[in-house]
Amino acid sequence: QVPLVESGGGSVQAGGSLRISCAVSGYTYSTRCMGWFRQAPGKQREGVAALYTGGVGTYYADSVKGRFTISRDNAKNTLYLQMNSLKPEDTAMYFCAASRPTIATTCSALAQVTYNYWGQGTQVTVSS
Repeated sequence: QVPLVESGGGSVQAGGSLRISCAVSGYTYSTRCMGWFRQAPGKQREGVAALYTGGVGTYYADSVKGRFTISRDNAKNTLYLQMNSLKPEDTAMYFCAASRPTIATTCSALAQVTYNYWGQGTQVTVSS
């Protein structure tokens, strides 16, 4: 079990920014995919952004490219998602996820099946 705890969600107007965080405990990053997913009411969960902890690659869904940035702070064992220029369609529950040790190419697809550990989620609401 790998505890992942999200925080930082909230309500913001369209065009605003939020940064959500994911505290990781119980293991070192080693070489894993770490990602953010979201699920809006009545919709399937979708991948938003991911990174490979063994390298420098980051991966984004087309819908958030240029607006969202995924990053991590190794010293704080924390994963971040900086969200700028938010739109009402970004409204969703956002989940942090981690895979077991893997290779970099598995992260790029933003596929749920890659991930073995999930947080409980943090709500992001964007009003128009």
